[in-house]
Amino acid sequence: MTNRIQEIHSRLFALFGPQHWWPGETPFEIMLGAVLTQNTSWRNVSRVIEDLRRDGLLSFASLEALPTELLAEKIRPSGYYNQKARRLKGLFAAIRADSGSLEDFFSQDTHVLREKLLAVKGIGPETADSISLYAAGKPVFVVDAYTYRILLRHDLIAEDAGYEEIQELFLGKLPSEVQLFNEYHALLVRLAKEYCKKNSPLCAVCPLQGL
Repeated sequence: MTNRIQEIHSRLFALFGPQHWWPGETPFEIMLGAVLTQNTSWRNVSRVIEDLRRDGLLSFASLEALPTELLAEKIRPSGYYNQKARRLKGLFAAIRADSGSLEDFFSQDTHVLREKLLAVKGIGPETADSISLYAAGKPVFVVDAYTYRILLRHDLIAEDAGYEEIQELFLGKLPSEVQLFNEYHALLVRLAKEYCKKNSPLCAVCPLQGL
């Protein structure tokens, strides 16, 4: 199993190269994007972020100060905007109450940070791990629907495999390195979008063929 997990990364990196993911100029911007991208496309999230940047609101202090109703309007293109506005407000409040600043919040131990993120209403494992890995720079492997689809189709997991079980496949068989986990997850996303599609997958030309 270890060899196959490593071989997947080797093949995908050889084909696609570095992915430079997650897009974002600051840890706050990346954290914001991780919440906004729930149940929507990155194109919609990118539009919201650019609008906030244009309006001078792309900062922790600025969005924390916005009333929930106004924040919801600002993030409307991301979909489920009322729900996401409440989640963001809850996340901002948790960070402020816990550490006072985003930098101090992110400086905590990996496990502690993850548990505190998961304690925020509406923040599930995938979002918490995306924030931990991409915004805080912690060695956590992100599992998403793309990861599940690829591993299931290559008989690396059972159909009923849960998030933690899938995550452990990577954490237990790869060096605990932020950059490696970053690139690996991004490469799986790229593979799923271009080859291992939900409908009509391109199995005959899949770079993982024969694995």
